[in-house]
Amino acid sequence: MPVPSGYVGICSFELFFPESHSLKEKRMHLRSVKQQLQNRVACSIAEVDHHGVWQRTRLTLACVSREAREAERLLDEAERWLAGQGFELLSHERELVCLDD
Repeated sequence: MPVPSGYVGICSFELFFPESHSLKEKRMHLRSVKQQLQNRVACSIAEVDHHGVWQRTRLTLACVSREAREAERLLDEAERWLAGQGFELLSHERELVCLDD
């Protein structure tokens, strides 16, 4: 049986920043969120929606690992961190992709 060539964990989530009153404040929050997640789970992350809205954003992150359980662990860690912050986690979706599929 061939060894899988890797897994990509993908998580897309929507955040609400109630204390943000301008795009400048939102971008400040976004920089912090993105940096924290990159440091915690070694992911790539981008804002994918709600660019012109002051208090809301949709971010998608991707992490790559050799084993499915490690990718799942990284996604779990990202979701736990997001849920414990001062902003609201409105929704999230996740998917695990095997590169051999």
